[in-house]
Amino acid sequence: MAERPEDRMPEPKMDPTSLYREEIYTDRRVGLIRVLTPVNSKGAPDTSRKPIFVGEAQIYTNMGALPLSFELEAASLEEAVERYADAAKQAVEQAIREVQELRRQAASSIVIPQCGFGAGGVGGPGGGGLVGPGGGRIQR
Repeated sequence: MAERPEDRMPEPKMDPTSLYREEIYTDRRVGLIRVLTPVNSKGAPDTSRKPIFVGEAQIYTNMGALPLSFELEAASLEEAVERYADAAKQAVEQAIREVQELRRQAASSIVIPQCGFGAGGVGGPGGGGLVGPGGGRIQR
């Protein structure tokens, strides 16, 4: 019997040892900081794990807002706030590098004409080669 796609999907089971409570702090001007506080399966703080601080910001492009998310190496909310600006600048610089790389890749990609090369190579049997049917002359 054939295997069904739903039989191959992993079960969406949460890990009770990796739970976090999320709190959001914002100055309503620049961005926000998410604090992920480790908790046990009963919701009580898990002091054996450290909180995670994640900064979020947006840069505006001609295509619209681009959301940025970056981890803040900090031991407290106060420290995360202090480190926000530098981490946000690094995230913006990284996003710009990635966009430039995508543009470079798009500009260097090879475009294959729809008419193709024909069955026998350039200009061979079965097709007009690189210039298409008609030998490249202007058709009326």
